[in-house]
Amino acid sequence: MTRVVVVGDLMTDAVARAKFPLARASDTPAVVTMHGGGSGANIASWLAVEGSEVAFIGRRGADITGRNRDMELMGYGVDARLVMDPERPTGTCVVLVTHKGERTMLSDPGANAALSPEDLPRDLFTGGSHLHISGYTLINEGSRDAGLAALDFARRAGMSISVDCASSAPVERTGAEPFLEWTHGAKLLFANIDQAKVLTGRDEPEAAAKVLTAWFPQVVIKLKDEGSLWYTNNRAEPVRVPAESVERVVDGTGAGDAFTAGFLPQWLDGKPPAEALAAGNALAAKCISNLGARPRL
Repeated sequence: MTRVVVVGDLMTDAVARAKFPLARASDTPAVVTMHGGGSGANIASWLAVEGSEVAFIGRRGADITGRNRDMELMGYGVDARLVMDPERPTGTCVVLVTHKGERTMLSDPGANAALSPEDLPRDLFTGGSHLHISGYTLINEGSRDAGLAALDFARRAGMSISVDCASSAPVERTGAEPFLEWTHGAKLLFANIDQAKVLTGRDEPEAAAKVLTAWFPQVVIKLKDEGSLWYTNNRAEPVRVPAESVERVVDGTGAGDAFTAGFLPQWLDGKPPAEALAAGNALAAKCISNLGARPRL
């Protein structure tokens, strides 16, 4: 089994699910929950619970939420390599979910923004392992050097590398060209439809995937309720697998992270793309019908 090293963001999510349309400048009844989040931490958690050997590199505050997130990761079986920041709090994300299920996120990266190259344990960067890096680490100017250093360490060690695009609006603010330059050399890119459009200017996911193979040998695009697709530049057409049906939608927060955690082990084991996509779709469906961002033990 290939060990996966995840470098990324650790957050506490405050998820507010509105029961009715939002009443602007007034009150709207909602169900509010607090739990662990962060794209990198979500992926590491799902990987560990599903049986992969996984280490997570990140930064947390010297606060009770940071301690809770640290213990949570270890409880899932993650080798958590978290550096404690003496000044910045653990990152927080407010997730506003409308009565129709549309999500808007307000993020404060906190300690994530101070991740530095010195925080990266060199013993984790070894041949035969795989590096997965959250795009948030590269997009955030404060942690960018750490992300670039992790990519460099992985290349020097002969590790395979995958990158996630994080979120469309931050990538758009940063610029597609810099993001593509920073991640050049990764073998696999994960993006959703909106992120792929920002990176390529193409509306159709198949067209966007074909453009992206100019930078990445393999591309996976998450298509929300339509499933997912995989493409490499030596194929005529992408491989596409429909989404699994979900009887009960509880919360879609983190479903894309769960997909990545379902896909990666199959891909690393050399399974056919359709099989890896199906595994990703299945874990995303499990996340949506569960309680959101991370698995619940």
